[in-house]
Amino acid sequence: MSPTHTLWENVFKAKRENNGDILPLLAQIPLFARLRRSELRDIERLVHRRLFADGEVIFWEGEPGVGMYIVQQGEVGIYKEYGKHGQKELARLRPGDFFGEMALLEDDCRSATAVARGETRLFGVIHPDLFHLFRRKPQLGVKLLSALTDVLARRLRLTNQELQRLAQDTLTVETEGERTP
Repeated sequence: MSPTHTLWENVFKAKRENNGDILPLLAQIPLFARLRRSELRDIERLVHRRLFADGEVIFWEGEPGVGMYIVQQGEVGIYKEYGKHGQKELARLRPGDFFGEMALLEDDCRSATAVARGETRLFGVIHPDLFHLFRRKPQLGVKLLSALTDVLARRLRLTNQELQRLAQDTLTVETEGERTP
């Protein structure tokens, strides 16, 4: 069974059909769900389509991030490098999931490596194209940045909950260790 993690998967995901048309897929991604059809068409014109072979790296941890990806077909493994402790799979993303959205806000390095698992088709939206659209259509920019804020706030809440759970688990282990003769 592959690991999944709510911080990486599309936490708003509902069951969806995948007929190859990008508009229905875009409409179900939280970043684009509030957009009108004409606004979705504006986004569709920005989308880069890429096909990756099994095991092909989509991006490496530490390299500059330039945009986000949406899984149309196949799977993507998200991996974190832990030095001498090796690499750990953090999540397995499936059609309708999205990742790399932080690169739409900041010019920083990727926090993990993304690898295609099986033949994988992705849609990509890159930062420069999106912000060029925002300059032409500021209201669309406000809508998308508001939706991005919602997604990031949700993921931050989930991260906080996970950290609290880990802290509680650590406290429980330490407390039980004090009782052991």
